[in-house]
Amino acid sequence: MAEVLQSLGELGDAVQPAAPEAPVHVQKLDKQGRAYATGKRKNAVARVWIKPGPGRIIVNQKPVEEYFARPVLRMILSQPLIVADRATQYDVTITCAGGGLSGQAGAVRHGLAKALTYYEPELRAILKRIGFLTRDSRVVERKKYGRAKARRRFQFSKR
Repeated sequence: MAEVLQSLGELGDAVQPAAPEAPVHVQKLDKQGRAYATGKRKNAVARVWIKPGPGRIIVNQKPVEEYFARPVLRMILSQPLIVADRATQYDVTITCAGGGLSGQAGAVRHGLAKALTYYEPELRAILKRIGFLTRDSRVVERKKYGRAKARRRFQFSKR
């Protein structure tokens, strides 16, 4: 039968709350041994595959130096590899679509960070702390009727 508790202190001893366990992240690879992830920023979408290799980065069948000509864009997309200290350990294949080059570079960074966590789940804490796994949700505000742009009004004229 049920035992009778005499005080609240006994209640704390009788009931032990279940400690919440942290989710276990496992390695996610396809049949070719690659990790795949999708990254997004503004209107750009980047599909990223990583596999072990000497560190080649191919974007839309072109070398990264040819596709992203500006050094700043190349620096943005390589940030997850540099932070994780894996710059020369993985070959990266990327397909980008939509938006401009800046949005595509941000999308590649997001997808590359996600793919790294799928290949090596222990890197998740480092990349999440810096913010590479968070999708930048800022997008262009739509144009409204009666306005020249999203917020800009038409020029005022007294006559």
